[in-house]
Amino acid sequence: MLFITIISLIVAKALPVLNTQITSSQFSRITTISLIFSGLITLNCLNLESIGSGIGIYSGLFHITQISQIFEIFIFIIGGFILMGWYQPSLSNNINSSNKNYYYLENNMQVIAANRGKINLKNQSDYSLIILFSILGSSLLISSFDLISIYLSIELQSFGLYVLSTLYKDSESSTSSGLKYFLLGGLSSCIILLGIGIIYSYTGITNLESLYILNTVSSPITEGNISPVLEGLNLGLILLFVGFLFKIAAAPLHNWSPDVYDGTPTIVTSWLTIIPKISILILLLELQIQIGTVDFIGGTLRAFINSNTGYLLDLPAIAGSGLVGPLQILELPVIKSLLLISSLLSLIIGSLLGLAQNRIKRLLAYSTISHIGFILLALAINTEAATASFLFYIIQYTFTNLNIFLIILAFTYLKSTRGVTDIRYLSEFKGLFFSNPFLSLSLAISLFSMAGIPPLIGFFSKQFVLYSALQNGYYFISIIAIIVSVISASYYIKIVKLLVEDSNNSGSDILLESSIATQSNKGAQLGSTSSRENRVELSNVHSYLISTLTLTILFFFIKPSIILNSSNLLTLSLFSI
Repeated sequence: MLFITIISLIVAKALPVLNTQITSSQFSRITTISLIFSGLITLNCLNLESIGSGIGIYSGLFHITQISQIFEIFIFIIGGFILMGWYQPSLSNNINSSNKNYYYLENNMQVIAANRGKINLKNQSDYSLIILFSILGSSLLISSFDLISIYLSIELQSFGLYVLSTLYKDSESSTSSGLKYFLLGGLSSCIILLGIGIIYSYTGITNLESLYILNTVSSPITEGNISPVLEGLNLGLILLFVGFLFKIAAAPLHNWSPDVYDGTPTIVTSWLTIIPKISILILLLELQIQIGTVDFIGGTLRAFINSNTGYLLDLPAIAGSGLVGPLQILELPVIKSLLLISSLLSLIIGSLLGLAQNRIKRLLAYSTISHIGFILLALAINTEAATASFLFYIIQYTFTNLNIFLIILAFTYLKSTRGVTDIRYLSEFKGLFFSNPFLSLSLAISLFSMAGIPPLIGFFSKQFVLYSALQNGYYFISIIAIIVSVISASYYIKIVKLLVEDSNNSGSDILLESSIATQSNKGAQLGSTSSRENRVELSNVHSYLISTLTLTILFFFIKPSIILNSSNLLTLSLFSI
């Protein structure tokens, strides 16, 4: 279905007769309907009896399982939701019919400042087409069962994201962010390709099933007797995991994400923060369950460092304490140690650096890094309970994050009387509760959920991850996770405080010291004698989405079994194969 829609949209864009007849909003609606219909077709495939143990297709390049089908449906639905939040048609009309009053500004610097955050809506139909390419890559990546198909799928997904980041070529920030994303994304792809090449050069195989068989037939290897084949396999897997961690912006490979998220338009940022992470995390789950905890692959982290550096790493272990701390990580399998270290750094960096941000999308970028830390912690533990909490955390993170971005887009539309100017600074949220109380309340609920405040859905996700960690002896990281959760709650509360703060009270808040935001507001207000008449109303679909997601976040505790049972069943299907 996705192929048919992609070909149809390409033909429609190529033929002038169709291109002029189909509006940009209709392109978005066609794409949304296609994604929902694709989800229904995939849902019908779940009735196949043999899907429980998995179905290999295309000579083993792809492997269809219950979890891959479920998350394909999930991606299709979330992708359709994001497209439903696209800029309203009336905003496009406002841009095309905007008057020339900007020429009467005092100087050219004000013109630049007033238009720096402007969004050009001419490329809306291109956005829908590129979305389909990206989501096709995500769908294929979830089902990939060969190193070659993994690389091709992740590149198909990534190239769509690179183009999305630079879709608004008239925007300086969008272009620079897209260029940075392209360069660093290319670096991560090179790391993944290097890992694949090393695995193939040492083993001669690329199929994951063959690697799993090699896993089961090999005998355990002691620290001083690592065979060259398994040593190369170990190094390739490490590079593969490092490349994937780079793609999902896990610390310490996170530096690109705040700049890219801040520079791209909000509608594109909502896509970057959700869809690519889901597909890569599900793939990492498959790899971690099969080979991530096997001792013979490189042995422990201490053995791997000693064998590859020539130096003997002899640090005292915390024996018998049950406390999995920084030193005892050295005694764990290499892949698990890598995930735990990245999880610990993500929790700390995401929470601490988020405190110093005064731009909303940079703050949400660091918030995402912190949540990636919780997800990687559950992934590293690799038990049935931890895997269920891993899946549940991904679902709740998607709902909450999507709702936050939909609300930010809604505020953008309601404030835009002349074109579309993205909300960039926290100071722009000041006093919005008095003009839009329901939207502000929904945003506050979503932010409290991200902070993990009960009884919201975010609290239960963190609780399940921490419970799994404590149950398996990861006390040190659990304590760090609890501390950073309290710290990160402060910058969520800061946004809520701004929402209810009187906008007429200037005060001495440092968040109001943005000269660009001030100049932009001046430019937008110039000549707008009838701003109320030009004010944009939210579409019904956009309003329904925000309402549904907010109610799901708020009242999840009444009927938690809907999502929890699904997570547990998917976990059982993984561990029973």
